Amino acid sequence: MAYDLEEQEKLDAIRQWWERYGTLIVTILAVLALSFAGWRGWQWYQGNQAAQAMGYFEALEAAATQPDENALGRIKAASQTLRDDFASSGYASRGALVAAQVLVREKDYDGARAQLQWVIDKSNDQALIPLARLRLAGILLEQGAPDDAWKLVADGPEAFAALYADRRGDILVVQGKKSEARVEWEKALKALGTDPITQIIQLKIDALGV
Repeated sequence: MAYDLEEQEKLDAIRQWWERYGTLIVTILAVLALSFAGWRGWQWYQGNQAAQAMGYFEALEAAATQPDENALGRIKAASQTLRDDFASSGYASRGALVAAQVLVREKDYDGARAQLQWVIDKSNDQALIPLARLRLAGILLEQGAPDDAWKLVADGPEAFAALYADRRGDILVVQGKKSEARVEWEKALKALGTDPITQIIQLKIDALGV
């Protein structure tokens, strides 16, 4: 009899505890389950987005390296899709750089400028922005806008110091400032060391006749 009473007391205690905390426990478990499901869903979404972005980038690269009469249209379309739908992915900025390179090759400077400006303004990859500025400066110089080109390369990260100095030299020559151009090119030579590109820069210096 005592055993039955003891068991009943335990059952009553459990029942009371459940009445007090049961709803809370169920709620917590439900939240955890939903959070886990949401996290798995987000992981799947990100993976799916990355896969799609990679597909568009690979199509863009293929069109750039194996051009045909429709290649330019495919390149522009793929780059536009990457920028519109996958802007946060690394593929969008890289795709814009590849597209800009092809557009320059095809003398579509305005199209190339738009691609590079997007990288400068919208890219999440900070490492690619200095490269986009350098290339855009080259296009502006080609289009007869040396002052605008200068603004892009007046200063930059240490990793691009030599290439920016080289571009500043190009701009200064167009502006008729040969002595200043020589100074910039000599900075580039010093920074580049034994890099083969120094031969090209040295030819520029030699051609100045200063």
